[in-house]
Amino acid sequence: MKAVYITEFGGTDNLEVREVPDPPKPVAGEVIVRVHAAGLNRADLLQRRGAYPPPPGYSPNIPGLEFAGVIAETGHGVQVLRTGDRVFGITAGEAQAEYLKIDHRLLAHVPENLTLVEAAAVPEAFITAHDAVFTQAGLKNAETLLVHAVGSGVGLAGLQLAKANGHRVIGTSRTEEKLERCREFGLDEAIVVSGKPDFANEIGSGVDVILDLVGGAYFEQNVQSLATKGRLMLVGLTAGRSAEFNLGIALSKRLTLIGTMLRGRTNDEKADAVRAFARDVVPMLADGRVRPTVDKVFQAGDVGDAYDYLESNESFGKVVLEFES
Repeated sequence: MKAVYITEFGGTDNLEVREVPDPPKPVAGEVIVRVHAAGLNRADLLQRRGAYPPPPGYSPNIPGLEFAGVIAETGHGVQVLRTGDRVFGITAGEAQAEYLKIDHRLLAHVPENLTLVEAAAVPEAFITAHDAVFTQAGLKNAETLLVHAVGSGVGLAGLQLAKANGHRVIGTSRTEEKLERCREFGLDEAIVVSGKPDFANEIGSGVDVILDLVGGAYFEQNVQSLATKGRLMLVGLTAGRSAEFNLGIALSKRLTLIGTMLRGRTNDEKADAVRAFARDVVPMLADGRVRPTVDKVFQAGDVGDAYDYLESNESFGKVVLEFES
């Protein structure tokens, strides 16, 4: 089969599509998916550089965390999925290849109204956002959500899910253009963050949940922005891994800080997140209450261009890599 392959850790010139061995036959509970499209994520950029290796059992040379395709083969005991079913899901690696062997519990059926390219833009963003905002942070009725990097894949998913459930959403971005586009998805208040973050002065102390995809210097401002018993969901660290903040504010407000990632979880934990996604989010995708946002589609042979585009920070929503049918 053909797969995106990292020949040497470093720049995009070390990416190529090459022939690699097909995955082994599926055992009990596993399936083989013929991948038609795979979403790109910043974790892929880090893996390409050698800074974010996959868990044991996955090739460090074949990236990819989310995909959409068709069931090609099923292992013993798999009853909810059949050959030919259209599915999308998450994996700890190797999604950017023509075939993928995976635990069937990490898959959900693609709604009929979505193409497989559109579906490939869904899993990592919407499962992460739903799990973080609703399962872990427990966003409740009448509460307000603040989303940093709201124009990113996870940011847009969090915005849409919160609005579909009737919540007020504030979003930040480094560009006014992205914030204006987010208003089409229901964004209530937009804040441009340029240079040193200072959004707390605009927000006040009334945000119940923060979905933070940035980290770094945003942390202190987050603590100031949270309401009493507020919850900070730390999902990304694009602005750095270190921060200083006033511990006294965290104590007096009785704040909760939750760090999360999908990739490092066990399959049982991931299966729980996928099951919640299939129950709560897939019906909203099917009736159009939420939708994937595909910014640009690249053919697998142009993988270097796709990675460069994602790294440019010009994208709005998801970048997708398509494999020939």
